[in-house]
Amino acid sequence: MEQQTQYTEDNIRSLDWKEHIRMRPGMYIGKLGDGSSADDGIYILLKEVIDNCIDEFVMGAGKTIEISIKETEVSVRDYGRGIPLGKVVDVVSKMNTGGKYDSRAFKKSVGLNGVGTKAVNALSSMFEVSSSRDNLLKTATFEAGNLVSEEGPLETSKRKGTKVRFIPDAAIFKNYKYRAEYVIRMLKNYVYLNPGLTIVFNGEKYFSENGLKDLLEDNNSAEDMLYPIIHLKGPDIEVAITHSKTQYSEEYHSFVNGQHTTQGGTHQAAFREAIARTIKDFYGKNYEAADIRKSIISAISIKVMEPVFESQTKTKLGSTEMGGEMPTVRTYINDFIGQYLDNFLHKNPQTAEALQRKIVQAERERKELSGIRKLARDRAKKSSLHNKKLRDCRVHLPDTKNDRCLESTLFITEGDSASGSITKSRDVNTQAVFSLRGKPLNSYGMSKKIVYENEEFNLLQAALNIEDSMEDLRYNNIVIATDADVDGMHIRLLLITFFLQFFPELIKDNHLYILQTPLFRVRNKKETYYCYTPEEKEAAMSKVGAKPEITRFKGLGEISPDEFKHFIGQDIRLEPVMLDKKMSIDQLLEFYMGKNTPKRQEFIIDNLKVELDVISETAPISE
Repeated sequence: MEQQTQYTEDNIRSLDWKEHIRMRPGMYIGKLGDGSSADDGIYILLKEVIDNCIDEFVMGAGKTIEISIKETEVSVRDYGRGIPLGKVVDVVSKMNTGGKYDSRAFKKSVGLNGVGTKAVNALSSMFEVSSSRDNLLKTATFEAGNLVSEEGPLETSKRKGTKVRFIPDAAIFKNYKYRAEYVIRMLKNYVYLNPGLTIVFNGEKYFSENGLKDLLEDNNSAEDMLYPIIHLKGPDIEVAITHSKTQYSEEYHSFVNGQHTTQGGTHQAAFREAIARTIKDFYGKNYEAADIRKSIISAISIKVMEPVFESQTKTKLGSTEMGGEMPTVRTYINDFIGQYLDNFLHKNPQTAEALQRKIVQAERERKELSGIRKLARDRAKKSSLHNKKLRDCRVHLPDTKNDRCLESTLFITEGDSASGSITKSRDVNTQAVFSLRGKPLNSYGMSKKIVYENEEFNLLQAALNIEDSMEDLRYNNIVIATDADVDGMHIRLLLITFFLQFFPELIKDNHLYILQTPLFRVRNKKETYYCYTPEEKEAAMSKVGAKPEITRFKGLGEISPDEFKHFIGQDIRLEPVMLDKKMSIDQLLEFYMGKNTPKRQEFIIDNLKVELDVISETAPISE
């Protein structure tokens, strides 16, 4: 008979605030990660500190925020009112303590629950906060949330404001590093939403004069915009709208009280509805909403009193009310778009004509594709039953009722041996594998029709569930896993071409990655090191000592499933695929996949020399 587990008073534990945060960090900052994804925990820590500075700016205190990131140490300085000196320790170390509970001190702020800086404090190996006001300076230093020193108030000549320094705890955030691209994107969003604010990051200044109009211009080339950006502003609301000439899906950037709601919410749903309704009314035509919104690129920002978000990381708005005596979020946005967008289209007939042509074209394309889409869907269902192209996982991109802490990943790989290794090594709960059969088709310059006619692309699209909308995407991370040889590089390029051609939002929204796998294994009887570069190999050889055993991995299929667990588990290394903002998507595709122009040939030759240098460094080893 099975022995019953004892459950007594001794099993009941009470955790203090910092223990709870460190034991359950996902509740406070979402996923941990290593900095390869824009929503990894180290960026949430930075955001939580900056949000407090933004709230000061919104309240009219301090027009400049200075940010420095050197290796792992982060410094954020504002010139706001400064934390009241008697509460400097409490506001970063006592839960349910902060100024955001008093609407007289902060209105329509991002921070609401007094949790943010406490989480940063608890999850940092070093955390220092100092406040300057009334010519006095108070400083407190913590380690993992524990107060280790306190100084002041002392007389000072420093300008008023608050400075926070912290180092994310390496025991919690494994092998992490800050990527400047993600930090800069975050900071740009802050200045787009706060005209008059200057952010200085590592000496570089960021400032916006035109708000959300600047956001769309910075993220999209002028050549790809169907018509000049429609920029509308009202009390507590701002929107920017255009349509892409080449993009197929809808693209939204939505914000609430300066917070980037990457998962949308009630305001984004209302915005999508309002655009479709207003345009139908303007043209007097009962167009399909999907045809109206196809290829739309837009942004919306609203300000709400005491917003309700669906998680501490504030990526999705749950509020239905604007606050005070104002109407609901849905009514407010519908009324604003109904009036302002309608007025704009009446005053700008060229834009109205270009938009209607786009809608009619989308309608025609949808009808032309309807038959082939049905055949493709049926084929995809049959294929997924009879072949093993997709080894699915149990958890997918969480639905609208859930937080996004539990990440799901789809590995796209080529060849039976590589697919087999990953399939045997993966976490069946969160990791899926899609197997390619040989090299995919070069889709450069082809129409959407090819996605349905080509079995590989059709099945991949079906696996991702992105035929109708990016909102239906089933996986957080799409990871291209190929050998690090010429054929593997070519497959990567062909897959990236496919996503750029038909689903660029996957790249824009940081869903696409390249899996990094080790080139070498260096070991002796006691120690084993996996090395991703020749430099790491040299360092490992010096650690292991005399006569190490060195193995050069030539392909994914050579790595055993037991070893592969290291490379796709907690220590996974992912390289994000990012767009070069200096070139439009058409220009990028033309450069990499078009005709062999002299400029392209020169680029290939220069990069081939680099590749050959690496190959010579990583040639097979005889030891």
